[in-house]
Amino acid sequence: MKTLVIGGAGYIGSHVTRALLDRGHEAAVFDNLSSGCKENLFDDATFIHGDILDADALKKTMDEGSFDALIHLAAFKAANESMTHPEKYSVNNITGTINILNCATAANINNLVFSSTAAVYGDPQYIPLDEDHQLNPENYYGFTKLEIERILNWYNRLKGIRYAALRYFNAAGYDDAGRIRGLERNPANLLPIIMEVADGTREKLEIFGDDWDTPDGTCIRDYIHVTDLAEAHVLALEYLIDNDQSLTINLGSETGISVKSMLETARKVTGRPIPSVMAGRRAGDPARVVASSSKAKEILNWQITRHSSVETLIESTWRVYSEKGKP
Repeated sequence: MKTLVIGGAGYIGSHVTRALLDRGHEAAVFDNLSSGCKENLFDDATFIHGDILDADALKKTMDEGSFDALIHLAAFKAANESMTHPEKYSVNNITGTINILNCATAANINNLVFSSTAAVYGDPQYIPLDEDHQLNPENYYGFTKLEIERILNWYNRLKGIRYAALRYFNAAGYDDAGRIRGLERNPANLLPIIMEVADGTREKLEIFGDDWDTPDGTCIRDYIHVTDLAEAHVLALEYLIDNDQSLTINLGSETGISVKSMLETARKVTGRPIPSVMAGRRAGDPARVVASSSKAKEILNWQITRHSSVETLIESTWRVYSEKGKP
């Protein structure tokens, strides 16, 4: 099977590309390198430098590539930024996806895995979040992902494009074998921010509240090792090919990790002090967000592995950050 990984030079995309190659599939990467990096490209995967807003480039790539499937990871994802620059997220996330779908239709590519988000659910009404939870995103980023899911459903009905929408929160960690070393640019998630404090790039970590209704008073969030997440993308793609049926599914840890636990474990693993300061709560932050993965286990036979322990998440990430700049 030959797959075009759109956004395949990014943090998650590069791990997905590696997972495809490791399972014997052919892969090509289409990326504009705005957030991805050349260090995350592989010799055994073709690279096409292009942008999803360039419909002509997409069409040419799909027409000439003879692809069996697409994996779409080329969305902007900073929730806070989406609230101040909705136009940026509208154009890239929604218009860009429509370009992908139109070009896929023209090229007769009928299988697509979409990197969605559990942010489509909004404020948790119960924990863990499952696929039946109400859909009420609280930021514009989550709104764009939900709109894309709705558009995918229509293209499924009208154009026969089968899709798997994968809803998850926080990817973390790095490839165990050290084959992926490119760092995220301007990270907004907790673990890379902690790593930047540990390596001296940032002065300190801000913790947004220590009086939440959680065991240690800090927020709990859902983290999955990116290797486990990449495996799920490949399993979802194989499901589409084998079953000719669309799928919307959560990928969750079902437990979660608190800010304090992540920070304290990072101090032990890195041996660095990692200064932190307490800041006020952020508006709209829930105390605990954890997603269920029972449907993924049942349908895809996907399992969270040892990779997603807090120690492994931090150890694999610190290995890359501590070697930053080394040949």
